[in-house]
Parts: sequence; structure tokens; C-alpha cells
Amino acid sequence: MTRGAWGEEQAAAFLLRQGGRVLARNFRTRYGELDVVAELNGYLVFAEVKTRRNDRFARAREAVTVQKQERLRITAELWLQGHPTGLQPRFDVIEVYGEPGGRAEIVQIENAF
Repeated sequence: MTRGAWGEEQAAAFLLRQGGRVLARNFRTRYGELDVVAELNGYLVFAEVKTRRNDRFARAREAVTVQKQERLRITAELWLQGHPTGLQPRFDVIEVYGEPGGRAEIVQIENAF
């Protein structure tokens, strides 16, 4: 399993532990991919997962550029077209630090953009 796939597994499990319900994973369009879509505390959370070994170089959230945010917004709009909901959408970034087979440190940035 790659570090990225492991990080997405860790993030989905983290949202479940918080009482969330994972609705989709790796939803792909030609514009981009939604790593995790979940229902959590009355919100529809589009979670961008960034996995790194550690944060010595930079925080993982720094990889979510303005261009990446725009691609995520477009992809989320496409997801919503096929999955109507009354929930308020928001975009979170979930940082996962660690290695597959090891312990994960998880940081969730709610309403990141």
C-alpha cells in the first residue's frame, strides 16, 4: 500500500471515529479527485487528504494550492449534481503524518478554504 492510500485510509477511519459517515472515496472526474466525501456533524465534508512522513520540510496543508482548491470546487460541484443533499458543504484538509504500518498523527483543518 502506498503512503497516500494509507493516509486516505487513516483519514476515513478518523472521520468515522468522530461519528461521521463516509459517502465516497476517490471520486474522480477529468477535473480532479475528491479523496473522501463524508457526512459529519451536519456538514457534507469534502476532505483533501495530504500524507507526509513528517512536517520537517513543510506542513502537508501547504500542498493545497489555489489551483488545487479550484479543481476541488469543480469536482465537488460535479459530485453534488449526482448526489443532491440538504447538508451544508465544506472543504477540509486532513494532514496525515507517519508511515504505513506505523502510528498516524492526524490533523484536521475544518473549513480550510
